[in-house]
Amino acid sequence: MKDLLLITPPFTQLNTPYPATAYIKGFLKTKNISSYQIDLGIEVILELFSKDGIRKIFAKDIDIKTISENAQRIFSLRDEYIKTIDQVILFLQNQNPTLARQICSMNFLPEASRFNQLDDMEFAFGNMGLQDKAKHLATLYLEDISDYIVENIDSDFGFSRYAERLGKSANSFDELYFKINSEETFIDHITLRVLKEKLDIVQPKLVCFSVPFPGNLYSSFRCAKFIKENYPHIKTAMGGGFPNTELREVNDKRVFEFFDFITLDDGELPLELVYERVFHSEQIEESQLKRTFLIENEKVTYKNNSTKHDYKQTQVGTPDYSDLKLDKYISVIEIANPMHSLWSDGRWNKLTMAHGCYWGKCTFCDISLDYIRIYEPVSAKILVDRMEELIATTGETGFHFVDEAAPPALMREVALEILRRNLVVTWWTNIRFEKSFTRDLCFLLRHSGCVAVSGGLEVASDRLLKLIDKGVSVDQVAKVTRNFTESGIMVHAYLMYGYPTQTVQETVDSLEMVRQLFEMGILQSGFWHQFAMTAHSPVGINPEEYGVIPVKQEILFANNDIDFIDKTGIDHSKFSFGLKKSLFNYMHGINFEMPLQSWFDFKIPRTTVHPDYIHDSLLEEDNFSLKPNSKVVFLEKNVIAEDFIKTKKGNSWELSQLTFHLKTNILKIELAREQAHWLIKILNENSIESAKKPSLQQLKDQFEESFEDFELFWFSKPIQQLKENGIILIL
Repeated sequence: MKDLLLITPPFTQLNTPYPATAYIKGFLKTKNISSYQIDLGIEVILELFSKDGIRKIFAKDIDIKTISENAQRIFSLRDEYIKTIDQVILFLQNQNPTLARQICSMNFLPEASRFNQLDDMEFAFGNMGLQDKAKHLATLYLEDISDYIVENIDSDFGFSRYAERLGKSANSFDELYFKINSEETFIDHITLRVLKEKLDIVQPKLVCFSVPFPGNLYSSFRCAKFIKENYPHIKTAMGGGFPNTELREVNDKRVFEFFDFITLDDGELPLELVYERVFHSEQIEESQLKRTFLIENEKVTYKNNSTKHDYKQTQVGTPDYSDLKLDKYISVIEIANPMHSLWSDGRWNKLTMAHGCYWGKCTFCDISLDYIRIYEPVSAKILVDRMEELIATTGETGFHFVDEAAPPALMREVALEILRRNLVVTWWTNIRFEKSFTRDLCFLLRHSGCVAVSGGLEVASDRLLKLIDKGVSVDQVAKVTRNFTESGIMVHAYLMYGYPTQTVQETVDSLEMVRQLFEMGILQSGFWHQFAMTAHSPVGINPEEYGVIPVKQEILFANNDIDFIDKTGIDHSKFSFGLKKSLFNYMHGINFEMPLQSWFDFKIPRTTVHPDYIHDSLLEEDNFSLKPNSKVVFLEKNVIAEDFIKTKKGNSWELSQLTFHLKTNILKIELAREQAHWLIKILNENSIESAKKPSLQQLKDQFEESFEDFELFWFSKPIQQLKENGIILIL
């Protein structure tokens, strides 16, 4: 029995829990408030994709003559699906790895239309291994079943969303309200049965739904309706990403037939006050609530009168993943792209380096809302403390930092702290392509376990990047992606088309920039999306400044995406297929030589971008500058020194050969003996475990106490070799 039940409604991810309830549970723990959390999404998926679930799907009445040829094939092979489903799910849960060989035999899984895309399997997975190839095939198998469900059982079904269209730009509550009060769907039956089991076990007094996306909205309302009808004594609340962005102007009373409270923005304090209101009503009046909608005097009322301040990030505790079935999540690989697989393959502990965005200027972004606007970093020590705590409680050493944009300086300190503690972790995050990401910083991040970054290149046009106020240029992005790639860190770029005032020429030129980035091998993954105007972005707030005309609608329920008319009159949507098809090819490393025109079935102008633009932008180097305030990091201290005397033409020199045994190679350099011994002393005194790192100026001062001309030493070939091999890093 717990006071609160925290629910993530169907559906978000298959491979790892969405972190919101874990964040909230971790905070409630610091307040000694008892809670239990469930991810209804994974529980429903596992019920659905089981032998019993598949039997029920195929037992539904259908007219075999009226369904598609693909559905007919799946139905005809129903016994094979029923026979194999449990073993496939166990394999995707990493509990049955030996099944990979049977799956890859191509004579085990029943195959329908999703398997038609297998032409490049050997090319795509030749270097990825048996397990990944089998995961990809098993994913196609699940998608075939999903196609059958969508066509014949429930048209709203999707692995990472359910009835998403009902939550997208739902200015009116009418359609959603009608759906909620209509007959329960096949998926609803499973969802509500699982929910009832949890309610009877946990017996909460307050049920809190975290709704991150439109694809979670319908199920949250359906579950809340079930609670109100069958457990009228239980109070219900909604928070999360969807209400934070979409329900800031909600005024339809019918919403509160299902929810007693809707909270906005950071959920810790608002939920604590709601808890106090529900459990200790004599101690707190409704007027003392924080950023909370409720019904008062038969009207929707917004309460934000509490004098309490929101909690600092240092006070919210470590995310708590207890209660969640961490060993039951399934890893899938939808496309043969190692970067894309990070989103769907493997279990990741989620953490945040910094609340909000340190840049906070991009004109397409919701920078007026607290989750972007209020920037508050967490110290590296606290972050790595939380990492160690999560490793101990979950057994997982993989971390996804879910920042809007992780700050480079903080990433550096986190990396150093990981290395100081000698932790073995794997992590990735979202960034801005800052010039701060030097070759040395990228090498340090990789050394600490960073395997990938994703960042917004958006429109690869300097004019539009300035209009977006992105704070980067295409040249800069190229250099940064090169630094990450050469360090062994994969790079994913978010790409945008259809930004206000964007011309057809700029779209074509943007594609050419992207083509060159992939051809140079400095970008491994990307995704194009069409610009969408949101109500809380600078474009949405001042559309006339950006050449767009909003289509006004009365707001009674959700308000975020705004329909608009672009004054250029260009139909940007027609570029969608060509942009995505070309990108798919580039990600596979093929067809760079094809003219851009070949990707489109309509006439486009020739690109104005020079064919070597990206190549030439990478030629500028700054290897011989001396920045006194730069910190020097020595990653290796284990060195073998061998003194010897070199004689030539009657002259002799006392030298030392220094041998560094690196992970993948051996590096040998020769230095003057006294300088070599000085360097060994410096390496030992300033190992990676040392809390303080010397500045370049301090190193220069120490060197020149015994020798002359530090610059000559620092830029000598042997020291350059140490820098190139990551033994010495300049940050």
